[in-house]
Amino acid sequence: MSQDVEKKLSHFDNSGQAHMVDVGDKPETKRSAVASGIIKMMPVTLKLIQQGDAKKGDVLSVARIAAIQASKKTSDLIPLCHPIALTRVAITFEVDEKATVITCTATTETTGQTGVEMEALTAVSVGLLTIYDMCKAVDRSMVMSDIKLLEKHGGKSGDWVAK
Repeated sequence: MSQDVEKKLSHFDNSGQAHMVDVGDKPETKRSAVASGIIKMMPVTLKLIQQGDAKKGDVLSVARIAAIQASKKTSDLIPLCHPIALTRVAITFEVDEKATVITCTATTETTGQTGVEMEALTAVSVGLLTIYDMCKAVDRSMVMSDIKLLEKHGGKSGDWVAK
């Protein structure tokens, strides 16, 4: 591993071993992140979701709760993430009928010593997986994609917004 890469990868110590980053000396600041992703499906699947006729119930309500739960469990899923006391998690779904796509967007916030990007990304991922799980009986061809960080605010590195 080159020294330039090692300097950028904070989850590796000087000898190249994985470790949890020490955030103990960092000041607590307000931090937020926004992430999104999409799930593409057949038109009939989207119609079932919109009409609330899916066999397992209200798909987007269940996916919203799953996404919120996932954001709170991120440190249990991603080995080197710190447990974070989230102060806000908001999940939205936007339906594009023409493209037969649902976009999931997660906004996460905290006041703490480390950021909430992973919590937002985890929320989106699990929200989309829940849609898949609830609709797979009718459409196993659904595709999840474009899961990405849109913006983050706060902390030592300041604000970042995707281009």
